[in-house]
Amino acid sequence: MTLNVFVNGVEISVDSRISVLQACEIAGFDIPRFCYHERLSVAGNCRMCLVEVEKAPKLAASCAMPLMPGMRIKTNSPAVRKAREGVLEFLLINHPLDCPICDQGGECDLQDQAMVYGSDRGRFREYKRAIEDKNCGPLVKTIMTRCIHCTRCVRFANEIAGIADLGTSGRGSQIEIGMYIERLFKSEFSGNVIDLCPVGALTSKPYAFSARPWELKSVESIDTLDGICSNIRVDLRGYEIMRVLPSLNEELNEEWLNDKSRFSFDGLKRQRLCDPLLKQDGKFVQISWLEAFDVILNKLKGSEYKIYGSIGSQCDFESAFMLKNILSLFGKVNIENTESNILKEIDFGSLYKFNSSINKIEEADVCLLVGVDPRKEAAILNLQLRKHYVNSNFKIANVGSVLNLTFPCIQLGSSTEDILRLAQGQNPFCEVLKRAKKPMVIFGSSFFDSLDESTARLILSFVTKNINVVSKDWNGINFLGHQASQVGCSEIGISANDSLADKPKFIYAIGDAVVENNSEDCFVVYQGHQGNSSALKADLILPGAAYTEKDSTFLNVEGRAQKTQKILSAPGKAKDDVSVLSAIASVLSPKNFDSKIAEIENYNTVNEIFFSGIDIFNLSYSKIKTKFVISSKVNNFYLADPISKASPTMTKCSKQLLLKSPFLV
Repeated sequence: MTLNVFVNGVEISVDSRISVLQACEIAGFDIPRFCYHERLSVAGNCRMCLVEVEKAPKLAASCAMPLMPGMRIKTNSPAVRKAREGVLEFLLINHPLDCPICDQGGECDLQDQAMVYGSDRGRFREYKRAIEDKNCGPLVKTIMTRCIHCTRCVRFANEIAGIADLGTSGRGSQIEIGMYIERLFKSEFSGNVIDLCPVGALTSKPYAFSARPWELKSVESIDTLDGICSNIRVDLRGYEIMRVLPSLNEELNEEWLNDKSRFSFDGLKRQRLCDPLLKQDGKFVQISWLEAFDVILNKLKGSEYKIYGSIGSQCDFESAFMLKNILSLFGKVNIENTESNILKEIDFGSLYKFNSSINKIEEADVCLLVGVDPRKEAAILNLQLRKHYVNSNFKIANVGSVLNLTFPCIQLGSSTEDILRLAQGQNPFCEVLKRAKKPMVIFGSSFFDSLDESTARLILSFVTKNINVVSKDWNGINFLGHQASQVGCSEIGISANDSLADKPKFIYAIGDAVVENNSEDCFVVYQGHQGNSSALKADLILPGAAYTEKDSTFLNVEGRAQKTQKILSAPGKAKDDVSVLSAIASVLSPKNFDSKIAEIENYNTVNEIFFSGIDIFNLSYSKIKTKFVISSKVNNFYLADPISKASPTMTKCSKQLLLKSPFLV
């Protein structure tokens, strides 16, 4: 339903469900605010958004006032201007003059609005109050004397993050924001309160006193530390990354970003591989790229086709495609994605991606989690599940290890027997699934780790046949990989296999892959950007480029193709993976892979293909002989990938927030 209102004499037709503030913005008039935020509930406590409504007895808070037909609103009358000036004067009474040393300087809402709407002088001559700072952990720095009590952080913690620790105490001039019991702010999204805070009360600890916003250059890119591939904005000064912020994407991460994606970039400066290294007599010796290529070519030609490829979490789509084509020159392609333990011989994309889409979770009636911990494996997905739970009668159940989620979850069991019993209709929750119009089931990587191929297919077939999970306009079967390379590898036919059982003579590991080599006569090439235990097992190390140092494509769990941007140059002699593989391919074969790479670069998304079910292949229940406990593959959210493992900030988070000791640094 729409209605007509007048804003400063301009007539507009708007939805009747929006507020006066939103109507004013639609009409093109900016309304100052501190407490109001589009994704949080309305608080109406800053009074900065006051407007004048004709025939109203007094000024009204536009953020909390509903529209009425024919309403006439004035946003810049003398009374409104005087009220805004008075509100700002009261806010500045106890606000310290910290602007020269405040990290919020240059992007502070209070600073900007005081200049536009405030007075040029103050009348307060008494002592300002001071508030003791709170210890929120290793990420959020607090200067509570600057707080203006907008309660954005409180509402975010309670409504979005699901951590009901923050609140207000006291009243009047003695009001404070904090925790009733002193503790750390333990949330995977704690860094978002820094973006939400309109003043300098909550700032970034790692970024403190590092730079001013006008010194920074911003580049849009994507995060590759989990399978969601959230959109990010990287701010750099010169040749150094200063901070990472979320970039708005309504279909994916909205405007939120998890702490690992936000703060782990300092790991890109540590344990970096900068030069090609060859192991000689148990020690690594620096060599040139030409010498490295000669070693690879000689080993490849003498490996008698016992060649094996391994792709890690940081391998981009183009590099995986190129490596597969190179290894195909030697006959059978023995190549795997170390984290892509899904069904083998996959025929279509619905069996390895998140089919329901992140932004369509709100359409689901009920959700079943199988071997997945969304809070650790895909924090943005956990946020969307909580959002749907808060706003509707959305039921969530879990089969697997007991989860510590930010919303209630019904525990149905923890083993493969429990999921099979559910698929056969022997669990009371089956009635909830059958009644649902749009149920969704999310399978994690650990589901396939715990089962053999035939058993996994058996369980999937019963789920699709006995639960109305797939229909004409809905596909509720979802596979959640926690690594950015997983869907891209599956799209070109790369998954987990048992090739290592054949005792390969040559292993090519790329993208910081995990190398497991028990054969002494096997030559291992490790191509990546972080030095780790896998690099120590290698015979030849090729330094690669991180996601901030190359233009590359990643497919997220939905099959959505997104590109990273080259923000910095790789350190030392490191090169991006595609350039290295192209050099090897140009010598091994006269085939030109450039045209195929061009096709990959123009990739858009995995095709939408619905399926009617998975064939049982004449299997019986007797196939499940062992009872497996299904548990998540990610035990430590903060140290789940090569970059975060090298990050001092993430190490602090792991020690203080997970080990529950504020004294470990």
